Amino acid sequence: MLTDILRLYKISKKKSRLIIGLMSGTSLDGLDIALCKFTGNGAQTNVNILAFDTVSYNENFKNEIRKIFAKETIPFEHLVVLNEQIGIKHAEIILDFLKKNKTAPTKIDLIASHGQTVYHAPKAQHGLKNYPNATLQIGDGDHIAVKTGIITISDFRQKHIAVGGEGAPLAAYGDYFLFSSPHENRIMLNMGGIANFTFLPASLHPSEVFVTDTGPGNTLLDACVQNYFPGKSYDKDAEIASKGKINYALLNTLLQHDYFKKQSSGTTGPEVFNLAFVEQAQEKSQTKDISVEDLLATLTAFSAQTIASRISDFGIQVKEDSEIRNSKSEIRIYMSGGGVHNPLLVSSLKKLLPDCTFGITDDLGINGDAKEAVLFATLANECVAGEKKSLASNNACSYFFPAVSMGKISLPM
Repeated sequence: MLTDILRLYKISKKKSRLIIGLMSGTSLDGLDIALCKFTGNGAQTNVNILAFDTVSYNENFKNEIRKIFAKETIPFEHLVVLNEQIGIKHAEIILDFLKKNKTAPTKIDLIASHGQTVYHAPKAQHGLKNYPNATLQIGDGDHIAVKTGIITISDFRQKHIAVGGEGAPLAAYGDYFLFSSPHENRIMLNMGGIANFTFLPASLHPSEVFVTDTGPGNTLLDACVQNYFPGKSYDKDAEIASKGKINYALLNTLLQHDYFKKQSSGTTGPEVFNLAFVEQAQEKSQTKDISVEDLLATLTAFSAQTIASRISDFGIQVKEDSEIRNSKSEIRIYMSGGGVHNPLLVSSLKKLLPDCTFGITDDLGINGDAKEAVLFATLANECVAGEKKSLASNNACSYFFPAVSMGKISLPM
């Protein structure tokens, strides 16, 4: 038996596994890296975060990614070379992280690499009759495996698409295994570039799990800040947006996008919600002359309202269509992602959802900033040590949760 295959088999049989989870999101701000200790799998999964860091990308590296990020027309050669370069860059970050935490690479069982999303194209978005859902994440797993000497699992989203899904959101798997509770109905709300949530019923019944994107989280806010304030990545603590006032003509125009008119919105990304979308809405609403403060205040309200509306729509559906046990217990929302650090966005959400109780995933023992990296580490754990489980959903969103493992395995040599 090939040495690395035997090694993989032994890892699958271990009582505990050390897995590094990597996440680089649509904000392009850097790489989240979480060193996790896993025991068990599926509903018996137990995870302990041993170390976590977010390693910022320098502006030059961000700009290299922006050349191809969420664009229909790109320099193709740059996509090819960046696929390799991001893999190498992530491997270097891993080795530095392990050195900083005084852990030898030989002690690590697996790396779970999400890669860098550069284009997301579900059928509802691309509209091409004879083509399937599609998504592309780059940062080659073989480069990470060879440079670190650690078995690497990557490209998780392709299997989800291959069996009928849209490749996103994948958070439902980890959310269900790590955060489900018989004591309360939970919504795990992630406010990254794009916001999404997973509903976890107190019944623990997989068929009642519900997951959906809601629309923009931080992506429009960050894009506008970067456009108006070169060198500034985001509006720290909503300092700029808090000085502005909501322009309701613009807000109402933004809300008219077709994405929000569908009963089941599906997945989306910066390919749809970008500066061009904002500029078109400003032109249509005759608000091109508003201040940047008012623009950011309005975009914050837009993110908050679309998140709250999707949660409210779902809440009505739960009451009418689902048989959720312990339904008398209120739905508690646990927030994570960069939006948690935006006080204006959070306060707006709380005003829009006064009947909900809010918390953060830190309350459940998982650092909110580390959550997505941990969730992909969980997928790697399932890939190697899990059993086939169907999380088939019967809700209107019709997301397909396959009873298959996700991720492509790269051996070091």
